[in-house]
Amino acid sequence: MISFIVPAHNEELWIGKCLGSIRTSMAAIAEPYEVIVVDDASTDTTPRIAEQMGARAIRVEHRKISAVRNAGARAACGEVFIFVDADTQVNQQAVRAALSLLRSGAAGGACVFEFDGVIPLWGRIIHRFGVTLGRLLRLAGGCFLFCTRQAFAATGGFSEHLHAGEDLAFVQALKKIGRFVVPKPTVVTSGRKLSVVGPWEVVMLLVRIALRGPRYENEKTLDFLYGRRAQDCKRPVKAARGPNQITGADGDLQGRQSLHD
Repeated sequence: MISFIVPAHNEELWIGKCLGSIRTSMAAIAEPYEVIVVDDASTDTTPRIAEQMGARAIRVEHRKISAVRNAGARAACGEVFIFVDADTQVNQQAVRAALSLLRSGAAGGACVFEFDGVIPLWGRIIHRFGVTLGRLLRLAGGCFLFCTRQAFAATGGFSEHLHAGEDLAFVQALKKIGRFVVPKPTVVTSGRKLSVVGPWEVVMLLVRIALRGPRYENEKTLDFLYGRRAQDCKRPVKAARGPNQITGADGDLQGRQSLHD
């Protein structure tokens, strides 16, 4: 069985589109799977939407994504773990590539992403640089990260000492026990955080990652990743203004719910 593990905090605008993409992909692949949405102290309709779309929603109150991902892994029944961010859309090409790699002996891997909708020119330039470097170094973030259950157990899971950078630390741990691969297919993720940061802040974040590895967090970084600014970019009024407004039957439903609930 394949276990999709989706950490989520107040993701009612995006969770429907994420779960819909998993369902569509797995309909084409036709293998047994489960979807676990780990609801981390949401105050919106995230868990209700997840359950309406057939996912298993479990409640935690960690406010730390490493602990949330680990909670999902503990609840999972599958031998393959695919961690998907709640604002990310998967596709059958990415899922098939992940399964093929794991079944050929890889310990894990991750897909790089494209942004949903229009993003600023500076964002496109930095993104292209990051994607190229990520493929060369076999590094990718946590929006679509996969491994075997055995590899997850061998690494001890995501480091709960970290508030950010836990995905990079996990990638490093996977590389120590086996082969880690960044396949060709990409996934699509929200560009919402680009609305609350500037180009130099992103550049300085990349510099800190290059110098410090997973231990790059500081107060400003945590603010736009998980703090006040991160919550600001989830607000319905912000989403309605941009080109990243959810589309499709599932996504339209969630957009309407979030504006009226």
